[in-house]
Amino acid sequence: MDFQDFFRFPLEDLPFIVLALILCFTVHEFAHAYSAYKFGDDTAYKQGRVTLNPAAHLDFLGFILILIAGFGWAKPVPVMASRFRKPRAMSVIVAFVGPLSNLILGTIAIFILFALHNTGVLYNATERVASAVDLFFSYLIFYNFILFVFNLIPLPPLDGYRILVEFMPLKIRFKMEQNMQWGMIIFLLMVFIPPLRRYTLDPILQLGIALRDTIVSIASGMF
Repeated sequence: MDFQDFFRFPLEDLPFIVLALILCFTVHEFAHAYSAYKFGDDTAYKQGRVTLNPAAHLDFLGFILILIAGFGWAKPVPVMASRFRKPRAMSVIVAFVGPLSNLILGTIAIFILFALHNTGVLYNATERVASAVDLFFSYLIFYNFILFVFNLIPLPPLDGYRILVEFMPLKIRFKMEQNMQWGMIIFLLMVFIPPLRRYTLDPILQLGIALRDTIVSIASGMF
């Protein structure tokens, strides 16, 4: 078996993929930590998580797995909702700003890429440099929109589950927390069983692609 077969991506693209994923994960986790800190919970702040330093947020095993298996994770941000003035409402915001940060970063990346091409900045660059810039931004845009949709899936341990829980009556919420392990099993089955993934997770992730394409169309009309 060729070494290339251990990766889900073209090996020559790996540096661009790694850099794009580092940015995606770092911004996502920083958004969680920063919003929690601003709402009155300094748990993540004391652990050095209110920073854009990737070393504070990346999980080595989770990062390697996303390169090999297409699924991984960063270090979860610790949140103590009891320290919030409005625990349920602020918990929803803290959970949502992570995916939202990916949507914003992906959108900004689209406009930067269009600006680079339409202002002539890349015209004087070598073909190799221009190709590298395009490749990096294409991965940065792709992963941000995928992470935006992916993290809003209402299954543990994703942000979408944390958001859903906060909208439930306390009795239902308690039962959801009691049976959270079953939700995690369903989630893992969706990720790692190809036929199941094809009819569950993949259509959801296509929403991210559709959203990306919509914003690309809007940006193309502005340049």
